[in-house]
Amino acid sequence: MQIVGFGFIATVLIVILRQQRKELAILLSMGAGIMIFLKVIEPLHSILTVLEELTVQANLDLAYMDTLLKIVGIAYITEFGAQVCNDAGEGTIAKKIELAGKIAIMLLAVPLVLMILETVLTLLPS
Repeated sequence: MQIVGFGFIATVLIVILRQQRKELAILLSMGAGIMIFLKVIEPLHSILTVLEELTVQANLDLAYMDTLLKIVGIAYITEFGAQVCNDAGEGTIAKKIELAGKIAIMLLAVPLVLMILETVLTLLPS
C-alpha cells in the first residue's frame, strides 16, 4: 500500500510539473522510480535466500541459479530503463534498451540451454 500511495502522489506531482517544467517532471519520475525500486529490493533479498537454499537442497550447481538470477535482474533493469525513456518521450531509445537487454539475456541463457540439452540427451536411450 505504501508503494501504491507513493506512486500515486508522485504521479499527481509529475502531471502538475509536466505542464510547467517538463525537465523537473522527468527527474521526479526517475527519482520516484528509483525509490520504488529500492523499496522492493529489501524483500527480494529474502526470496533470493530461499531460492539459494532450495538450490543447495536439490544438489544443483549454484552457477546455474546465479545465471538465472542475472537474467531476471537484466529483465527488470532493462524494463525500468526503457520505461524511464518512454516517460521522457524517447521511445526509440527505449526500444534500443529493450533490444540490448534481450541480447544480454540470450547470451546468458546459452549455458542453461546447453545444460538442459545435455540432460535430455542423457535421458534418451542410445
